Amino acid sequence: MASAHQNLSTYDESNIPSAEPFAIGIVVADWNREITHALYEGCVETLLKHGASEDQIHTVQVPGSFELPAGARLLAASRKLDAVICLGCVIKGETRHNEYINQAVAQGLTNLSIASNMPFIFGVLTPDSMEQAVERAGGAHGNKGVEAAVTAIRMAALRSSLRKGKSSIGFSSKL
Repeated sequence: MASAHQNLSTYDESNIPSAEPFAIGIVVADWNREITHALYEGCVETLLKHGASEDQIHTVQVPGSFELPAGARLLAASRKLDAVICLGCVIKGETRHNEYINQAVAQGLTNLSIASNMPFIFGVLTPDSMEQAVERAGGAHGNKGVEAAVTAIRMAALRSSLRKGKSSIGFSSKL
């Protein structure tokens, strides 16, 4: 569903596991700083709201969104983490650079997730304009940072439950 039809900050809080046992990495792009730092604030507030402690949240900054996968890999290699959230904003310009950057970041994070067996969360805005970015960084359409934090908590909990041999989604492991 397009974010124009939903609020990125709205979710069923009763369906979110506690973040208390998890160490979460956050990688923030400095490019479009006013947007990415608003995403970061929403992300951290959400993690804390759901039980994460400040000392279990590890943050690094990278120059731009293109560097998010490399920054995420470096952060993951330096700490024992349960998930890494990547926050960026690539606004469409006069050329197609945004398509190449967004595709590279999405593919890079997907590859990291698969290769490492750890969730790397795509919290990158891909708007057509600065106005759309503002609307999704705490404006009319909520905050993508909140959505990324909720996704990280849920995926860290899923990973943890499967490591313990439990399935929390109601399916039998016997097919």
